[in-house]
Amino acid sequence: SQMRMNSPLYLLDTDHLTLLERGGETCQTLQMKLAQVNTDRISSTIISYEEQNEVVSQGAQVRGTEAQVRIYQKLEQHLRLFASMPLFSFDLAAAMEFEGFVGLIDVWVMDLKIAAIATTQNAVVLTRNLSDFGQISELQAEDWSK
Repeated sequence: SQMRMNSPLYLLDTDHLTLLERGGETCQTLQMKLAQVNTDRISSTIISYEEQNEVVSQGAQVRGTEAQVRIYQKLEQHLRLFASMPLFSFDLAAAMEFEGFVGLIDVWVMDLKIAAIATTQNAVVLTRNLSDFGQISELQAEDWSK
């Protein structure tokens, strides 16, 4: 339908993805809000994929059989979650947007990259980190965990 075509595109930031993975009461509000949106309008970025896998990869150094098994289960969980939604690349347009942010905005590099992808895709970032993302005037950011 025409209305669905015009619905915004939402990019899940790493913290919202982590909430979804943990499940339980903490993510109920987020899940209810996401359920109102067409699944093809919910996406994430290669940057969040990198962030989540970095945490797991560092854990892969741990010793102990059970710990190793848990780490690889988590890695598989990330893979399934990301495979279930559109994923936006850090392409040339996003890289150029990112370059424009660097030095102007005092926000962590990974968040600036996510913001750059979101602005080039005209997407709304779903994040609990409104204090940082809110510094980027070109960007729309909302916290759906509350």
